[in-house]
Amino acid sequence: MKKILATMLIAVMAFSLSACAKKEKAVINGPDDLSGKKVGVQTGTTGDLLISDEDSINVERFNKAVEAVQALKQGKIDAVVIDDQPAQVFIKGTKGLKILDTEYVEEDYAISIAKENENLLKDINKAIKELKDDGTLDRIVDYYIGQNKDAKRYESPADIKYSGTLVMATNAEFQPYEYYEGKEIVGLDVDFAKAIADKLGKELKIEDMAFDSIIAAVQSGKADIGCAGMTVTEDRLKSINFTDSYYTGRQVIIVAE
Repeated sequence: MKKILATMLIAVMAFSLSACAKKEKAVINGPDDLSGKKVGVQTGTTGDLLISDEDSINVERFNKAVEAVQALKQGKIDAVVIDDQPAQVFIKGTKGLKILDTEYVEEDYAISIAKENENLLKDINKAIKELKDDGTLDRIVDYYIGQNKDAKRYESPADIKYSGTLVMATNAEFQPYEYYEGKEIVGLDVDFAKAIADKLGKELKIEDMAFDSIIAAVQSGKADIGCAGMTVTEDRLKSINFTDSYYTGRQVIIVAE
């Protein structure tokens, strides 16, 4: 009987130690703890580019960011690396998930333009400066991200006359930057692109596509600009030009509580 009890006690202790080890292994408090973990990213995003450079991280790619978040909730992966503002939208009202206080990296968002389209690059940079200087950009950011309940959405001037179009390639999966509201694509990037188009006297036309198709669409001329919370990276600069930065964001880590 004593031998049986001793055997059972050893088994219980071994199980407890194993469980504790597994629990300790799963704890993620910051970027350094991602080594050896399964980390979800949306294909082609900055999170994908950054995580792919880390050989010690097991990258799990998803076509949509929401699919990565769902996989995390289901316990299929250990973490998700994604832009800060969309991350807040994804976990809002979702039990069991949290955003770590320690960011993965800070990043500058800009608009992508084909390398041969230098005149458009100059025109848009001029428009960006004007929209920053007159407070339009701040008001757009305030409407989508700020805490001012009285902030109003950007509206084009009533007397504007358009000559041609400005085609914007985006991926409407990143609230509050670009997302669907009914059948309409709205968001911070959309309103800012509309304000830029107004400055150029062009009517904004939006093409929704997979994120990793945006740069190819701009390169091929199917779109004039790419705007989807895009980060300026050395790798992307090899194939595309970027405007001046219009917003500074963060890549953050979502984990289970």
